[in-house]
Amino acid sequence: MANSAKYVWVDNQLKDAAQASVPVVNAGLHYGFSVFEGIRCYATDRGAAVFRLEEHVDRLLDSAHIVGFRDLPFNREQLIDAIYKTIAANQFAACYIRPVIYLDGGMNLVVDSGRPRLLIAVWEWKAFFGAEAKARGIRANIASFTRLHPNIMMTKAKVGGNYVSSILAKTESQRAGFDEAIMLDPQGFVAECTGENIFVARKNVIYTPPRATILEGITRDSLITLARDLGYEVVEEPISRDQLYIADEVFVCGTAAEVIALREIDFRTIGSGKAGPITRALQKAFDEVTSGHHARSTEWLSFVPAFDAAVANV
Repeated sequence: MANSAKYVWVDNQLKDAAQASVPVVNAGLHYGFSVFEGIRCYATDRGAAVFRLEEHVDRLLDSAHIVGFRDLPFNREQLIDAIYKTIAANQFAACYIRPVIYLDGGMNLVVDSGRPRLLIAVWEWKAFFGAEAKARGIRANIASFTRLHPNIMMTKAKVGGNYVSSILAKTESQRAGFDEAIMLDPQGFVAECTGENIFVARKNVIYTPPRATILEGITRDSLITLARDLGYEVVEEPISRDQLYIADEVFVCGTAAEVIALREIDFRTIGSGKAGPITRALQKAFDEVTSGHHARSTEWLSFVPAFDAAVANV
């Protein structure tokens, strides 16, 4: 996952990636006080297009508001423009996009004593789990780490520090020979994976955990819409871990992972032991959307304007 980008966005302008830096002493680095987004840009017949860009930017701003950032030195339109310029300057047809708002200063644990700063990085990242995983599915286990309680940390904000538990859970799982970890909520019901939302299919009905204690994924929302377009019933309700074991299919989704089946959970084969028909149908629909060949593409894809170096101050 080498970053081949030549430019990154820092505060209000593009900078040479090799020379860009952040201060060593800041609450974002020391305490995980940052909010971020994961966004994908896809290659289409009409050029580079960002998937649900406006929704991602809105969630980033919501995250900043939730954790208490005040008076951001940029607005929604400026964020969108900065993302476009960063992609275009690097001449990527397809890439992963990571905007971060972090607290510079704030070492006394008070938000108002520091200031919010913006970084936008892009890199080429084609497959999170690899091409084989899309057809075969991956292996997962129930993590020993619990998804954060909503009064311990804000679950609707995509906060950097929230992902420490995800790193611990996924590292534990991979060291045990699995590919991914499934985290339960504080009540013991299925919440989500370390970086993906989860779905269960049984008897042609799709189930997914309710929104209360999960991060409301934009890919999750997209799949719910696509599933209903295909005629499937989608139900949001609590799911117990043993319901996973007897499911016909279990699949996960996220910006990085896209749509991936879980073929095995806790050493138990799920369904046929590979991506099932519902998972494959949603994979196909999602691929069609992101490549610009679906009825939903028009509303969900934002095309990157041509790069103008003079305007971008590069």
